[in-house]
Parts: sequence; C-alpha cells; structure tokens
Amino acid sequence: MTVNVQQRTLKKAMGIGLTAVMGAALLAGCGSDSNGNTSASGGSAGEGGSGKRVTLKVEVFDRGNSPAPHTITNNFLTQFVQENFGDPNNIDVEFVPVQRSEEVTKLNVLMASKSDVPDIVFTYDSSVFYRYAQQGGLTDVGEILDEHGPNLKKFLGEETLSYGQIDGKQLSIPGKRAVTGRYSSYIRQDWLDKLGLPVPTTTDELYTTLKAFKEKDPGNLGSKNIPMGMALAPAQFETIIYSFIKPVRGDLTYGQRYELPLHEGFKDSMQFLNKLYNEGLISKDFSLDEDKTQLGKDLNNGYIGYWSDDVGNLAYADGTLDVLYENVEGSKITAVDAYTNANVDNKHIKSRYASNGMYIMIPKSSERAVEAVKYLDWMASDDNLITIYSGVEGENYDMVDGIPVVKPDVSKEFADRLFNGGDMAIISNGKNLGDQELNQKAWISGFPERHKEILEQSYAIANTDTVGPIVFNNPIEAESKYGTTLNDKLDVIIVKTAMAKPEQFEAVYEQEMKDFMSLGGTQLQEELEAALQELPAQ
Repeated sequence: MTVNVQQRTLKKAMGIGLTAVMGAALLAGCGSDSNGNTSASGGSAGEGGSGKRVTLKVEVFDRGNSPAPHTITNNFLTQFVQENFGDPNNIDVEFVPVQRSEEVTKLNVLMASKSDVPDIVFTYDSSVFYRYAQQGGLTDVGEILDEHGPNLKKFLGEETLSYGQIDGKQLSIPGKRAVTGRYSSYIRQDWLDKLGLPVPTTTDELYTTLKAFKEKDPGNLGSKNIPMGMALAPAQFETIIYSFIKPVRGDLTYGQRYELPLHEGFKDSMQFLNKLYNEGLISKDFSLDEDKTQLGKDLNNGYIGYWSDDVGNLAYADGTLDVLYENVEGSKITAVDAYTNANVDNKHIKSRYASNGMYIMIPKSSERAVEAVKYLDWMASDDNLITIYSGVEGENYDMVDGIPVVKPDVSKEFADRLFNGGDMAIISNGKNLGDQELNQKAWISGFPERHKEILEQSYAIANTDTVGPIVFNNPIEAESKYGTTLNDKLDVIIVKTAMAKPEQFEAVYEQEMKDFMSLGGTQLQEELEAALQELPAQ
C-alpha cells in the first residue's frame, strides 16, 4: 500500500521533467525583437476601429461530454459569445479545446508555441501561473484593465485581483469564487437516536460517539460497521488536520496542502488519526481509496456513522442521500460541526477556499491583449454571466428573488445548451450574484428541494470559524520546485503514521518528517517564514 503511494510520487515527479523542458521553451515562445527583447503587443478591438476583422483565441476545457448536436467549439454558448461580443466588435472568437484531464501538460505545449497558443489561457494551479510569470511569459494587463475592464475590475474586486499580482504587475486575472465554504461533516441521526446520544459538538464528544458506534453497533452491521468513514482524500484528512493546527497569521494559514506539516499542531492531528485507526474507528483500507470510491459505496450501503465531505456533495439528485435513504429504511443524516481546535480557543476551525478561482492569463506573445480584456469585461457586464451559467429565462430558469432558479420541467434540448456553462464562465467559479449569501442560495437552488434543509445546515457549518490562505507579495519558489514531491510525501506521512502501532508512532512520525524536510520541506519553510516577514504588520 505504501509502495503504491511512493510509486505515484515517482510518476508525478517524472512529470516535473516535462514542465521544466516546457518552461525552458516558454521564453522562446514569447514575442521578441531583433535584440532579443520580449514584447507584449496589446492591439485593440477590431484594430482600433480600422475595419479589419481580427481573431481572438480562447482556451476552453473539453471534458468529452458534448451532447449532440453540440460540439465543444460550436454550441449554444459559443454562438452566444460570437453574436453578442464578437460580431459587434468585429472579432472572430475561436475556442481552442484542451482536455481537462491533461490541461497542464497541454498548456505547457501551447505556451511553448508562439503561433498556436491562445490569447486567453488559464489554470487552477498557482504554481503553473507563478512559473510562467517568473519566466517572462505573461502580459502585464494592469493598464489594459484600467482602460478596458471597468466592469471586470468591479466584479472581481481588489482582493481577488491581488492573487494575480507579482511585483506590482497584474500578470493574471483571477476568476472569482462564488462561495468559499469548503467542508462539512455528517452523522447518522438514526444511530444517535437508537443509542440515545446527542449530536456531538466537540472532538472529545465525537470520539466518545464513535466508540459507542463501534461497541454498540446501532446499525446491526457486524464486521461491516464503520464508525467513521475515511479516504485518502482532502475532504477527509484536512478536516481532521485543521482542527488541530494553529493558524500562522490571524485567521490565515499557508495556502498549499503540502504545507500543512509546517504548521504547529500537525503532529497532534496525526496522533489523533493514529488513535482512530488503531481502535478500529475509521475505514480500515482508507489508504487505498484516493478517489473516495469505496467511501461512496460504504455510505450508500449505510455502513458509515460519521464522515466529512466537500460541502453539498451528498445532496445531488440520485447522490448519497437519495441512495442511502432508498437502501436503508429509517436512515437519517444530520449535518454536524464536531471538531474543535484547542490551539484556537476550541473553535470549529476548518479551511475555506481563497476568493479566487482559476488564473486567467494572456501570453506575452499575444497581439490581442486588449480584445482579451474586453471579452472578459463583456462577460462581467449586464446579464451575460447569468446567460452563460443559467441559459435563457423562461426556458432554462425563472428569476425568483434575484436568483435564477432552474425550471423543474426544463426540456433536454434546453438543458443540453448549458453542458459547458461552468467552463465558459471563466471569470466566475460558481454563480456570482453579488454576495456570498445570495450566491449560496443560488447554489442550493440547483439541488433537489427535498435536500434544502441539510444543504443550509452544511453551508452554515462550512462557513463557521474558517481560516484562509495567506497571499504573499511574490511567488514562493520552493512551491513550484518541490510542491509535487511534497504533496505525495504528505500522503505517505498520513498513511504511515496512521497505521503505525501506537508505541511506534513517535519514531515513525519523526522519520517521515525528516524525509519531508529533506525533500524540500526545509527550503520551503525558510522561504515561507522569510515571506511572512515581508508582509505588512496586522
């Protein structure tokens, strides 16, 4: 099992080689004059009104899910963009498909090409953005935004825009995340009722409840009984870790998952996980379940008493709640906020997403920077974003109290027109309608009405006592250099320390952390601490 984790680490590390090669080629792909100086030709829509029609190339994720007769490059939304933005501005908008599963690899290839790279590219990976920025491959769009992106700037706000700034330059336009709540936890209320137990509200109470689930087996499951569902996935292990670590600065932590071991309290979280594992309170083979497949099966069959997950995951139509309630008569789920953090006044500490979504970038070699910003500004104007996400009022949705609510009887034809809505609305991760509360209501409205109550509970929990990522003034070079390796090493630490015998925990933990630091953790910690000193005092 540990071998599997380490093999995956090796495979990912090999991928760094391609990244390095593409990084070296990136500068060659930037525009340059005869003296070797890179240039960032801005251009202007329709060549400044000269009448010459121009082409704006925009990356789009291809998930292989285009319903006939639509294709990823010719569908309701691409036509909407062309007719409402392209044609009025004398621009042909050409969408360049990139497979979602291979986006970083493909993006590296595109960025290394001066002629084939789209004018608008993007990534969710901050280290990829930082690498392109450091190698001089991106356009500084600060002045262009000031002149051609007033609606875009207002929509995103200064905080979100700051995620794309390096050394005072706006080298990326970050998308805006609609909701930042991340995780919630759930418990079998019917199991609690059968045992006469209250909903746990602290870590100690949760531990006592899990022990009772194991010893008294309220589901009459025998060997199939799993008091706490666990997988080697962030939604499961991060909720435990954040309930022990101490934030680095106010309500902020280091932003990358593999930086969790550098926080005070991380060791305590691993010791707690070790205790749960050795007492048989969590999924025995969690280390083999990286994609949560087994966790999902166990939940659907009613074997699990308590678990954590991405907020809302259980409530999709025909999802966990529906399947469980159909499979197990009398089963009932309650959202619960049990983990408490002794390092932070016993608050229910959990992570929240940063306010940014993807990093939207304009390559230095692009001659269509102005058109690119105008396109993003158009997307942020009027009701264009609502159309991209929600379709046509009266056909796809009805507007209720300022929220586009999906029509329950929408036809397949109308529903299919929005198959790639989330991928086309690149400036917005989720439905942004003005504020978090309204955004959450819009998000909840997309789920079955029967699950509204538990979704509202889930979001209340996901937004309680959250800590977010620190935004540093400049990239942390060690992140891009060691991040992939350290991320895999984090999995190894979790698995080995959890499965160690209690009396061996100390030795195993110390050895794994020693390895972590030797793989780049020391350099990462030094850079992070130095970057902290450069931030203004709070």
